[in-house]
Amino acid sequence: MRYEGSVYRPPSEARSYILQVTLGCSHNRCTFCSMYKDKKYRVRSLDEVMADIRMAKLYYGDLEKVFLADGDALAVETGDLVKIIAELKKNFYSLRHIGIYASPDSILSKEMEELKRLKEAGLTIAYLGVETGDPELLKDIKKGVTYEEMVEAGKKIREAGILLSVTVLLGLAGRTPQAVDHARKTAQILNEMNPDYVGALTLMLEPRTPLYRQMQRGEFELPGPFEILDEMRIMIENLELEGTEFRSNHASNYLPIKGRFPEDKENILALINTIINRNDASYLRPDYLRAL
Repeated sequence: MRYEGSVYRPPSEARSYILQVTLGCSHNRCTFCSMYKDKKYRVRSLDEVMADIRMAKLYYGDLEKVFLADGDALAVETGDLVKIIAELKKNFYSLRHIGIYASPDSILSKEMEELKRLKEAGLTIAYLGVETGDPELLKDIKKGVTYEEMVEAGKKIREAGILLSVTVLLGLAGRTPQAVDHARKTAQILNEMNPDYVGALTLMLEPRTPLYRQMQRGEFELPGPFEILDEMRIMIENLELEGTEFRSNHASNYLPIKGRFPEDKENILALINTIINRNDASYLRPDYLRAL
């Protein structure tokens, strides 16, 4: 298969065929993110994408799962996405899942009718990077949308009938009192969206990012492992979700957790509190095993 630059996908898309329909990220200004710095954003031509699908057919024969990359594939014109999905279904008879990265901007730019059309065509799930519910922190990290716009984007995906998977980023407020607000307000924004899936990641600073340079200048300090755990505890305490799968099994996290809300909430909190109270790092993933 042919790919341009570094390719990324959510952990749950590990067994998916990755199809680049865009290159890079249409926003690409988040201060914590080092992804897609090796390429300039563009939408690939329909001819290129269709050729890749034909190559995948020759290579794989049949597929059950496809992930549409790069960083904001939903930004592609709706009619072209429908054609791409139709071509995938035509070539892969067992196809049951099509996932896509979606920025809040690209969601908000589409009419509800367009999103429902994508759902009807076969789009299964959209992955949205929420990161935080703290309005000031959203501005500081240059996410490009307000709290209200982020909520609207999440609700819009769910209303269209597309599964919504969101990520939040522990440690984003640094070692400051704002970390408590970050945790509480992130729970609040999740409660308003009530996504199907929530994935909690832990901030790891990459050299090519503005936030890394802030750390070098002494303007940002990464929280320690137990401070991250406390942040996650506060967030989970304030979560009031219904029918949501929660995961912190990404390689960046100190403590892998999985559960379903609301039924597993108290068990998850009990585990976190036990580890915090014991203050025993042996329960946590060591730094040398953590990765993005």
